[in-house]
Amino acid sequence: MEEGQRILSPNGVGVVVFAHKSTSGWEALLQAMIDAGWTITGSWPIDTEMGTRLRARGSAVLASSVHLVSRPRKDFHGSLHRNGIGDWRDVLHELPARIHEWMPRLAAEGVVGADAIFACLGPALEIFSRYSRVERADGKQVMLKEFLEYVWAAVSHEALDMIFQGADTSGFEPDARLTAMWLWTLSTSGAANGQNNGKAVPLEEGEGEEDEEETPSARQVLAGYMLEFDAARKIAQGLGAHLERLQSLVEIKGSMARLLPVIERGRFLFDKEAGEVQITKPRKKEKVQQLAMFSVQDVAEESDRGDDLHTFSTGRTMLDRLHQSMLLFAAGRSNALKRFLQEEGVGQDQRFWRLAQAFSALYPSGSDERRWVEGVQGYKKGLGL
Repeated sequence: MEEGQRILSPNGVGVVVFAHKSTSGWEALLQAMIDAGWTITGSWPIDTEMGTRLRARGSAVLASSVHLVSRPRKDFHGSLHRNGIGDWRDVLHELPARIHEWMPRLAAEGVVGADAIFACLGPALEIFSRYSRVERADGKQVMLKEFLEYVWAAVSHEALDMIFQGADTSGFEPDARLTAMWLWTLSTSGAANGQNNGKAVPLEEGEGEEDEEETPSARQVLAGYMLEFDAARKIAQGLGAHLERLQSLVEIKGSMARLLPVIERGRFLFDKEAGEVQITKPRKKEKVQQLAMFSVQDVAEESDRGDDLHTFSTGRTMLDRLHQSMLLFAAGRSNALKRFLQEEGVGQDQRFWRLAQAFSALYPSGSDERRWVEGVQGYKKGLGL
């Protein structure tokens, strides 16, 4: 990076092509560029990866390579600026407006999810990297790693505004905001190949290392929506959520985090007053999809025995209530679902329907979750809600 900056004329342009799904990889690259005297002025995701390549099958990889457009931080005579000091308050003040300017533009071009997050790095880093050093009021230097935490938070809030179409997202609990952002992050075409379907996802211990020769046949099969743990942590932190407090929603294993599919939340959602729920597990050679089919029926029979709605408690959060409704629909318990929405007052809260509307777009096409949430939405007009 230093040598490239040295040989480039003051008005020259450098482009770095990079693709990596770990936040640590991005932090290492960006820190090297800034230390070498580059100002990052833009970033553009360009589809370069073949979705049918071996590594992309059943795995979460980026569909794009991000092209970082950079200029040397030099004066007219070619001397590197090393004394530019930025004020941390000014940098933070400018950041949200820059993200707000770029996110809708990227969405209009079909750039969403992880690709959109990394595409926002260029505009965000132009604010930070124009200085050789950014300091707080007390003179303490602000490191790039800390700034990137704020970038993730700004991107998350802007994405939520787009997901809920400008509605006030503060009315939703952290679990709903986190789930929405998690699904949105995985909504790129590359992620959709495997991790964005909520079904069986090949996952190996230590997942996160790129290996083109690796084959899915040797991996452990899990269901859910996978993200690198550090990326999940940054998303949660930016939304005011804490992963360690959401164990019924997120499972951490090694370097990966898994957003549990709705079916696996059944034990938690229907275990308030119904006693122990026995979820049938398939034999080793049976398809993973059978787990979902039998589990829905078992959960529904335990929680909806004799169509007695009072055998389970209404979920504490809006997301819990939506997932309860989805499982009741999946089990064909229409009478219990109607009472749950109407008599229990769950469907009287318009936040419930806003959340359902957003999730019907976020869940992948063809997934069980999308079919279930759309089924729940079908009850709204018929019940006069």
